[in-house]
Amino acid sequence: MRVDRRQGILLMLGSVFSSALLQARKSSREILRAADGRSIQVDLWRPSGKAIGRIHFSHGAASSPWKYSRLLEPLCDAGYEIWAPLHVDSTEHPSTAQFKGMASWAARLQDMHALSLTAGSSYIAMGHSYGALVSLTLGGARPAAPPEFADQLRDARVSAVVALSPPGPITGFVDAVAYSSLEVPALIQTGDRDIPLGLAGARWQDHLVAYDAAKASGSRYALVLEGVDHYFGSAICRPELPVPPQLSMLSSTVEIVELFLAAHGSGDSTGAVVARSELSKRLQTEGPVRLSQK
Repeated sequence: MRVDRRQGILLMLGSVFSSALLQARKSSREILRAADGRSIQVDLWRPSGKAIGRIHFSHGAASSPWKYSRLLEPLCDAGYEIWAPLHVDSTEHPSTAQFKGMASWAARLQDMHALSLTAGSSYIAMGHSYGALVSLTLGGARPAAPPEFADQLRDARVSAVVALSPPGPITGFVDAVAYSSLEVPALIQTGDRDIPLGLAGARWQDHLVAYDAAKASGSRYALVLEGVDHYFGSAICRPELPVPPQLSMLSSTVEIVELFLAAHGSGDSTGAVVARSELSKRLQTEGPVRLSQK
């Protein structure tokens, strides 16, 4: 039944996006340059036909883009072109030893701003964990800024944000006030087993502070998944974990992300109206997949 429902949604949106949906993807790699000349390795997923939108994806701390293939490939199959830089805090980055602690924060922002310069028009900012904070920042949140980014955190090219498990308040770095300045439509996700590590008294609800603090606009959504942890088991960010991937819930997440992007990331079209109607049908505060809107 679930597969049939998803196919029905795609058919409804197909009148607008039929030339791009469910296409074979092509992956490649490019090298960009940061403002200081540093090399930025970027992985790309491109649909074979014309893309219906562009996503800039920021991975979690110490991770890398390929570890999110189970999340990103279905979005590419749905017609999105995806650009994902390898950040300096990744264990796979050749210069990671030079960017300890918060030194990675400025480098991440440099990566995303260099990537933005390659976009001919608007794009969707998407990220997980540390990368979710990056995407929310590009969409208007105001955490502590490196000196060179004091007035340049927001990227006007960002049309919408998808933030998977963003951090809760971190003293001296980000808090509810910082999240309250979010300017664009946003989908913010967590799971009820997504407990932040290393923080006394931390709760999974901390990941929803960005949603709670954002001003109500009708285009802010919170997605809470029953039984889901920070990595969807081992499905994203840390595939090496000795636990099963939570693929069913990841698939549900991708489905909601696709609807959200069709509704709020691609302009006010017939497809957006259909997607917003479908999102409204998914709103519920109980059950394994809980979606709220404000």
